[in-house]
Amino acid sequence: MNVRRLIPTTAVAGAVVLGLTALSACSTSDAADGGSGGSGDKLKVTASFYPMQFLAERIGGEHVAVTSLTKPGVEPHDLELTPRQIGSISDSDYVLYLKGIQPVVDDAIKQSGVKNTVDAATLTALEDHGAEVGGHDHGHEGEEEHGHEDEHGHEEEAHEEHSEGDGHNHGEEGGDPHVWLDPVKYAEVAKGVGKSLEKADPDHAADYQKNTEALVTELNQLNTAYETGLKNTATKTFITTHSAFGYLAERYGLTQQGIAGIDPEAEPTPARIQELHTIAEKEKATTVFFETLASDKTAKTLAKDTGLKTDVLDPLEGITKKSKGADYFEVMQSNLTALKKALGAK
Repeated sequence: MNVRRLIPTTAVAGAVVLGLTALSACSTSDAADGGSGGSGDKLKVTASFYPMQFLAERIGGEHVAVTSLTKPGVEPHDLELTPRQIGSISDSDYVLYLKGIQPVVDDAIKQSGVKNTVDAATLTALEDHGAEVGGHDHGHEGEEEHGHEDEHGHEEEAHEEHSEGDGHNHGEEGGDPHVWLDPVKYAEVAKGVGKSLEKADPDHAADYQKNTEALVTELNQLNTAYETGLKNTATKTFITTHSAFGYLAERYGLTQQGIAGIDPEAEPTPARIQELHTIAEKEKATTVFFETLASDKTAKTLAKDTGLKTDVLDPLEGITKKSKGADYFEVMQSNLTALKKALGAK
């Protein structure tokens, strides 16, 4: 509605002051455009995307001002950095990222000159989930457990598929980066982040240690919930448009079947649809999962052709209004509920 009003100059000045005050009070966790917000004496932390932001906020607590480079709702690997964001990285006291998810961020951080830069991929052992990720040689997948794909030479194949533009360097350095979807591995990363924050800001080391221990306890409880909930199921196989769940599947004895490689919106080939139909019948799979940040078109196409249901399995690369939960733990619980339903948990 365009309504023009004459506002006294003093009122304008007051509004500007109020606006600046409100702006400086904004939480930097929402300043995805690179703004530093009202960090004050807090440690200025830049996180690459949500799983890193969550760790920084939970472990850093009141001593950090966290800026995420990836706005809610943006696919992390589609991120394009603005000059302001690149500048904000250089101005940071501490940078937390996960190499292999966002090449543009990896490059910017390398050139930033920030002393306290932590790559979460170095804080736990990465594994190759090439067969599921790459979408090659699917005839073997119904027989395989996760973690054995490299025995069949799939690592190079995963890298080939990556070149189509997903941005997840699954095969490039021999590791799938989706470690946050395994609570045990995420806890390992959390411990490393806690120690690195202690070194970066020794004055608050005791608080970082306390916060880390509390977070790890919650992650251990989440792991127990998954172990218990997925122990006895009618099937161990699930189908997903986004092959991000290799660690989760391996941890809990499940088998992830990707539709058409690592692109969540890729169209499955007729041959792959038929293959998945055969696998679904053999393994008693019931559901095709899609994610909140991508179209459900592929999942619905496959479900229609195979007579399966569809549901959301969130790879937790970002939290939006569509997310089934307000934070990491809530969404992971929603994922567990969806998996139990799809797999026929007893």
